[in-house]
Amino acid sequence: MLIAGYWLLPIRGRVYVVPGDESSLPWPRLAFEPALPLSGETATALVTDVIPWTFVTLTVDDVPATSLGQGVRYGDTWLWRWTFTVPEGAGYEVRFYHDCHTGCVERGRFTVGTVTPARVSAMPTKLGLALPNVARDWHQRGGWAVEVAYARQAEEAFWGVDDLAARVAVHHSKGLRVLLRVDYDPAQSIPAVDDYLALTEYLEYFRRLARDARMREVYGFIAGADFNTAEANALNLERAVTPAWYARVFDGYGEDVSHTDNVVQAIRAENPNARVLVGPLRPWSVDQDGDRQYNITVPWLNYMNTLVALLDEGARAKAAAGIPLAAPDGFDVQAPGLPDAPELSGALRADEPRADMRRAAWNGARVGFGVYRDWLDIINAYPTTRGLPVYIISTNTYDREANIPPAQNYPRGWLTAALDVVDAEPQIVALVWFLDDFPHSDQWGWFSLTRKPGRLVDAAEEFDALLRRE
Repeated sequence: MLIAGYWLLPIRGRVYVVPGDESSLPWPRLAFEPALPLSGETATALVTDVIPWTFVTLTVDDVPATSLGQGVRYGDTWLWRWTFTVPEGAGYEVRFYHDCHTGCVERGRFTVGTVTPARVSAMPTKLGLALPNVARDWHQRGGWAVEVAYARQAEEAFWGVDDLAARVAVHHSKGLRVLLRVDYDPAQSIPAVDDYLALTEYLEYFRRLARDARMREVYGFIAGADFNTAEANALNLERAVTPAWYARVFDGYGEDVSHTDNVVQAIRAENPNARVLVGPLRPWSVDQDGDRQYNITVPWLNYMNTLVALLDEGARAKAAAGIPLAAPDGFDVQAPGLPDAPELSGALRADEPRADMRRAAWNGARVGFGVYRDWLDIINAYPTTRGLPVYIISTNTYDREANIPPAQNYPRGWLTAALDVVDAEPQIVALVWFLDDFPHSDQWGWFSLTRKPGRLVDAAEEFDALLRRE
């Protein structure tokens, strides 16, 4: 006898487990063809409901099923059909969603057979990966997964919401904490200055993600990356993102405090518990400067200092008007290593993360992995950002100036040294290698721990060993 458990959302304290007679089941209702499909078989799921929902989706163990067309009316009910491959194991979970064009709302949840808990019990680690391979073994360590989405590619393969939601579910089932970086477009991280049409589109995409039931397990949303570079402003280079514009986009800096068209308030209106994180700058980029000079005067630190000062002003202006929670929940930063920096002065290349290297030509600004200390100094200089969590969401040993990728220059032991340094910094909560796997092309092949080209075989083995380390 098939036993199905039904959860109807929003949950109001009751869970229905209804054996036997289907006439007593609440709506929606689920049936299969064949009636008792076996593991590995292709089956059809039939969902019946009394409401003619639109933009519906069905997932089986968080994997989207294949739709067989629009809903069909039968008297006072509507019927939808999907095909799927029955998962292996003693049971599985089916979820029915509607209104997925604006953020999937869960209508019904069905448990078929015996389902083990979806999330493993994982021991926390600061280690993480950008674009993790979903088949990776994390050895029951609760690390970090950084995913990327683009507002203008919401329906595209891989980058689109459905594929993204499936990866988020896999990461969460392994005990990972997911950070989701949201850009406007691949060549335009943040909408160009004063492009209010693009801003509206960008914010609406954040709202869609924040209200999507499948994204409830996202640990934090990141607004853009690299926006201090020409590369990340390529679609509108003449209107490149300034610190003031980013602060306006993020928390409404410079606008009337009653206005809510900013990332922080757009997300929190849909999910008050969501973390909203400032995106990372690219260190050592001279493409843009900031008008509030840091005590070490170089473009990337001036930009960061100006940005944090304006975010602080925007948050304090909201707070003074009685609008809480306008400040960021944390900062994402980049801290690439530079094991061949001349400032290393003969020390072991693998010990580069431990070195505090400064470059005279940069007025004493830090070189290599230690740039994280400059980022921390700036973040901790302002009232509303002081002490906030910092996530290193991009690190590796890429020498951008010499164009030498990690596959060529990675020194065994470097990642261990970086983790030791970060473990001693309580404000830093994540150390994420960029990247693990990029299946679409060879663009990031020389960075991939899954592919392990060249010296990355050492990095991949080291990452795995660090996960196993107690």
